[in-house]
Amino acid sequence: RGGDKMWVLGLLLLTFGSAQGLVRLDPLVDSPAGLIRGLRADDEQYAMFLGIPYAQVDENNPFGASIPQPKFATIFDAFDDSAMCPQMENFNKTIVGTLDCLHLNIYVPNTASSRNRLPVLVWIYGGAFSYGFASRYIYGPKYLIRHDVILVTLNYRVGPYGFFCLDTPEVPGNQGFKDQVSALRWVRDNIAAFGGDVNKITVMGESAGAASIEYHLLSKQDKLFNQAIIQSGSTLSPGLLEESGRSKPFRTAQQLGFETEDLSEAMAFLAKTDVKLVIAAFEELGLRGRPCIEQEFDNVDSILTDHPMNMDIPKVKDIPVLIGFTNKEKLAAYAAMPAEEFKNLNVFEDSLQKKFIYDEEFKEMEDIVRRFYIGDEELSEAVRTNLTDFESDYEFAFPIQTSLKKYLKTGAKDVYYYMFSYSGDRNYIKKRQNITIPGAAHADEISYLFDLSYEKDAASEADQRVIDQMTMLWTNFVKYGNPTPETSDLLPVKWSPITEHMYTYLNIDSELSVSARPYHDRMAFWELFFELNKNKLKGYREN
Repeated sequence: RGGDKMWVLGLLLLTFGSAQGLVRLDPLVDSPAGLIRGLRADDEQYAMFLGIPYAQVDENNPFGASIPQPKFATIFDAFDDSAMCPQMENFNKTIVGTLDCLHLNIYVPNTASSRNRLPVLVWIYGGAFSYGFASRYIYGPKYLIRHDVILVTLNYRVGPYGFFCLDTPEVPGNQGFKDQVSALRWVRDNIAAFGGDVNKITVMGESAGAASIEYHLLSKQDKLFNQAIIQSGSTLSPGLLEESGRSKPFRTAQQLGFETEDLSEAMAFLAKTDVKLVIAAFEELGLRGRPCIEQEFDNVDSILTDHPMNMDIPKVKDIPVLIGFTNKEKLAAYAAMPAEEFKNLNVFEDSLQKKFIYDEEFKEMEDIVRRFYIGDEELSEAVRTNLTDFESDYEFAFPIQTSLKKYLKTGAKDVYYYMFSYSGDRNYIKKRQNITIPGAAHADEISYLFDLSYEKDAASEADQRVIDQMTMLWTNFVKYGNPTPETSDLLPVKWSPITEHMYTYLNIDSELSVSARPYHDRMAFWELFFELNKNKLKGYREN
């Protein structure tokens, strides 16, 4: 409906007398949600619509379902992308945020119109379900939208507001995922007015954002995207699911001086308490927001009602997927660890307990894992690399490989598998933490897909080439469902999808190369280990 009226005023050039010259008006879009005015980007190559509310948090129940955003009665000025949902942000460790945060940002190249609809790429940020925001501070659009795609970035609730899991109809859990569903529905209903192709929507996420996409593929909610890009995340990662969250409101309220044994009283108190105090108490107690298996209630939307390992993924049928991980996911955890801290680690038991029922019988399994990764060595700085490999495999590479198997089994259309190994000057986490060990840490690829507003230095030639390659591969996938429809000087290799017998992957390094089955020996170990111990897996049931 709004598509043919795309830029109501936006592309008009008005002359304000000869002294003024030509002045370009800000773009104004007539969408089903109402009239929305954006900003022209500084380089005039695209328009920005910032901070559009897609739903509202219910002030009486800020931990539960959002309420629909009414149609704008007047023009909405989409000029501000600074809103964050309540959290302790990850840069300065300050407590920030407001409940008026369910906003999204849309970046539209000038080439988009009702006659030239562009594919849409929707970004879901990571942040361990505890922090994250969608602004240009990290997720600047320039690198991606020069490839003629529309980029949407969205906020969703994190921490207690997004992931309290109380087994009640008011707060059943996984509210952050339900926010994402509301945002994706808004995109489906409105993106045509911005020149977007509603039949070509790709959802992309990293870490918790990547796992979110897999949760959407598992859920019974309507299918709101046609393709998926899943970076360093899986629903099968250990320690991801909440086992029981009912004690959290009581403990948080108690931390704030309110004692009660009545859940509704604790929730009423927290609902009326300043969000920054709630987040502070949550952090002081060391609590975390986590997805959970929801109890089902009549007329209440649910996302997850069984353990992901017991579920097929029917919604992935006929969907193209691009998925992968970094070659040293857990590098940051061990790179900066002082030598004296290694002897206090209990890393094998702690990690295995996240997934397995850890009893006396299982203890010898821990010994097998330990010997596989470090032999008979003591835990010390000497095995730093081995421990990085162990946790990277256990938390990321193997769960993602297990997801691949499920995708193939369910009939995904084409599955493109990658490993990001590039160690440059812009690696997102390594640069922030001043890590010089070679390899790519968790989230390091982000700064080759998005321009970070705080990054003032021009990219080196080598880094710029990786930016150009990654954004071309990713947007080719968005446009064609194939990251290398043709080879070129920039993309000299053909990246083929995996098959049941050939797990082809693209290694993204200073040179692009294609191989098969990354870390195949270590992955084979875990395949055998999980098969042998499947009856000890938490939440496992025989199909």
